[in-house]
Amino acid sequence: MTGASRGIGRAIALRLAADGKHVVGVARNAEHLAALQGEITAAGGSCEVAACDVGDGVALAALIEGVAERLGRLDIMVNNAGITKDGLVLRMSDEDFDDVIRVNLRSAFVACRSAARPMMRARFGRLINMGSVAGVMGNPGQANYAAAKAGLIGMTKSIAKELGGKGITANVIAPGFIDTDMTGALGTAVKEAVLPHIPLRRFGQVEDIAAAVSYVASDGGGYLTGHVLSVDGGLAM
Repeated sequence: MTGASRGIGRAIALRLAADGKHVVGVARNAEHLAALQGEITAAGGSCEVAACDVGDGVALAALIEGVAERLGRLDIMVNNAGITKDGLVLRMSDEDFDDVIRVNLRSAFVACRSAARPMMRARFGRLINMGSVAGVMGNPGQANYAAAKAGLIGMTKSIAKELGGKGITANVIAPGFIDTDMTGALGTAVKEAVLPHIPLRRFGQVEDIAAAVSYVASDGGGYLTGHVLSVDGGLAM
């Protein structure tokens, strides 16, 4: 899985390892990855890590293909890596738009394409792409981020239709406001403005997202494909 070293990605890696999966965690920060690996192995889980910039499509594809070849299988691909470069449309540069699309959308495309090949040979696979409520309902100041996450939904639905006959499911998990370092930096005023729009009147926890991924990746989630699972406290309903 990508974006495994912090926040939601770290929680997903820990949950999948607890579920008995061998986790291959990918991120840019080798130090954070080493800490993740240590925590998983200390708890009796199985994990290996690899530092990679997912924005480099060639490197990402080579990494995924290498893992599948070395391990002899690739059952689950979680695309969680993402960045934000927020700004109002009139002030947003082409570079900031392109960078977010490259990391948040194009990398998921490359990863799904690379993972699909060994999954097709095995006639089994779970492609799980991490979206956002921003991709469902938009968000001021995040035209690039919302575009990437909306594109992820369309791409995932298309992949689900293409690969369903091969025993491969493809789904999107769309988190709402989750307690992470990113939301922690929003400030009290922003949080107080958001909370009234969340029916459950609280931010979610990273474990809420990890639990959703665990289900979609499980045998029990085998008949779910082409779906956008919003885990947002009712924000986008």
